[in-house]
Amino acid sequence: MKAYIAVGYQSRKILSNEIAEIDATLKDHGIESWVFVDKYAFKKEQEREMMLQALCDIDECTLLIAETTEKGIGIGIEAGYAKAKCKIIIYIRSIVAEHSTTVSGISDFQIVYADIPDLRLKLVDTLRQIDFSGNSQKYNSQKNY
Repeated sequence: MKAYIAVGYQSRKILSNEIAEIDATLKDHGIESWVFVDKYAFKKEQEREMMLQALCDIDECTLLIAETTEKGIGIGIEAGYAKAKCKIIIYIRSIVAEHSTTVSGISDFQIVYADIPDLRLKLVDTLRQIDFSGNSQKYNSQKNY
């Protein structure tokens, strides 16, 4: 099982501790994380190849985690595509970050965290609520923290 972690390229370094905690928490639950911006380096003129690769990678995942503490247009595109493919969407942001109405609006679960330990606790609780058995259960719990 794999989770696609959507985070902006520019934001990746800023959110390194948060992404590391998400990765560790997923591993503890037997879920491999896939951070697109960590896997590839595309040139500006390779935008088509970049997006095609992102879509293929999302297809291979069970869920998408959108870390929106630092906004990025690409995160919304990735989340929208994942939703269209009936993937589970988890919206995550720091309590001090601006709310993303679009990504939150299509997400199945929302996590608003105060700090790294709070992020872990809320992500663990969210993962416990998800049925990974392969049933085509539709999520729209809009579970907020």
